[in-house]
Amino acid sequence: MFTSLIVCILLALLAAANGANDVSKGVVTLAGSGVARYRTAIVWGAVTTLAGVLFSGLFATRMLKLFTNGIVSALPTPAFTLAVICGAVGWIAIATAMRLPVSTTHAIIGSLIGAGIFYAPASIEWAGILLNLAAPLLLSIATSYLLSAALNRALASRSPANHDCLCIAARTLDAGVARLPQVSIISGATQECSTQRGALRLNAEMLHWLSSGAVGFARGLNDGPKLVAIGTVVVGAHLSLNSLLLLVAMAMFAGSLYAGRRVTRVLAEEVVRMSHREGLLANLAAAMLVGIGANLGLPMSTTQVSTGAIAGITGISFARLNWNTVRNIVLAWTLTPAVAGVIAGAIYLIIPWLVETR
Repeated sequence: MFTSLIVCILLALLAAANGANDVSKGVVTLAGSGVARYRTAIVWGAVTTLAGVLFSGLFATRMLKLFTNGIVSALPTPAFTLAVICGAVGWIAIATAMRLPVSTTHAIIGSLIGAGIFYAPASIEWAGILLNLAAPLLLSIATSYLLSAALNRALASRSPANHDCLCIAARTLDAGVARLPQVSIISGATQECSTQRGALRLNAEMLHWLSSGAVGFARGLNDGPKLVAIGTVVVGAHLSLNSLLLLVAMAMFAGSLYAGRRVTRVLAEEVVRMSHREGLLANLAAAMLVGIGANLGLPMSTTQVSTGAIAGITGISFARLNWNTVRNIVLAWTLTPAVAGVIAGAIYLIIPWLVETR
């Protein structure tokens, strides 16, 4: 019971660190394009992420299996689980203090491998890691960049500049023998949309808020199961899956509100200056990819997808990017699995000594 309590505390710390570092991924475009103040944007990101985590037990259960025994196949022990959580918490906390956006997924994978090398090296599923984990994580950066660039290019060239509103209305189509319901979607200027009676009018700012919320919700779907999977090994006998999800959700929410601004400011101001329209399309690209990945059980990194989508708004205009910031972020991504693994391995070696000296 004492070990389960320690795991719950560490799991809450990991979820809080995740919230502090990752809440920026969905709301950075709101702050970066001037649509909302940082505090307002972060609260919105925290609320939508909370909703995503609470739903993740229903829609993203495949990742529970992957992070429970898909990387280290040996039956986890409490010491192993404690080391894995400590490794991930340690690195994410350091990165957040340094205002670096890093991947919780990478940190967990690195911690599993780092502790697994000392716990059961023969049980590490290297082939599975390369095929099911490394490939989706690496491809997600390129895919999000290209998708964001394509959306910006396509909509910028095909949509008139004054089309900043969508009208969605339910109509009835008279087919002669029957009257069929029909949903019509019309784009135009805000003044034109105001003439559409009985229609739901969504201007560009409302769409931006919705796209930001979609990223936060998708992030909750993606990250919640990864954190819960670690705790189920030790705490599963004492807490239900729903209780663990609630613990992770509330801790992630609190961490987002307490320290979410540090990393948000970096992505909002120091990667690329973006317009309102560019931020909206970057969010759409990120939300689509992360949401699809969560439902397919692919452990995509929200950090990499969102950062790739933000960078992708530049298309081939690479001069718009702040390459010093990009270099620091890529360096942090590279160090994440290694540093988290070293911390986890060291903790796993120290735990027996701590137990003996009690």
